Amino acid sequence: MNLRETLLRESVDSLIERFKRGHPLSAAELAGNAYAGTSLGVPSAFEKLTWKTFRKCFVQEGGKVRGWNVRMKQAGTTHTHQPMQTRCGNPKTFGPFEVCSTRGYAMPTRRGERVYLHRGLLLDYGKKQNPLPLRFLRDPLVSLERGKSELLLGCSYLDFGLARPLTPSFFLLEREGPVSFVDIDRPR
Repeated sequence: MNLRETLLRESVDSLIERFKRGHPLSAAELAGNAYAGTSLGVPSAFEKLTWKTFRKCFVQEGGKVRGWNVRMKQAGTTHTHQPMQTRCGNPKTFGPFEVCSTRGYAMPTRRGERVYLHRGLLLDYGKKQNPLPLRFLRDPLVSLERGKSELLLGCSYLDFGLARPLTPSFFLLEREGPVSFVDIDRPR
């Protein structure tokens, strides 16, 4: 069984431990790349209401790295990922974010205990014009291989100020190649 298949079967507790062993990476390593995303650890009933696969794209602008999500046609985790399209034929995007260091961010809690995830980067959806509840979303992100940025592990938590619950949502990002469509900086 390869690492991808192992991650698809791991529990949230195992994913937290794997995240804690992850390796830091720089925002510059992400810039210009698109990543195929697969949700991990999400209960199957919830996945049916949302999605299992998605894409995250990263670009550098004005000294900062920003990104967005692309909605994908849901065809399982072993099929070629095809983006959903707008009426004008562009990829259907949502959830713009800014890529930041985890320094200065309070980390989430799970079962009343703080979960320390200060190992990599953070995708901050609150720095962009996102609707509720998306603007409270934060995605810490680490590399699964030291010194490489091809295979990444992320998780999601909600930052409500004093309360920062860790969601059961983890995700795997696999580098696909260069970004082929640059979205403007607004949700749709």
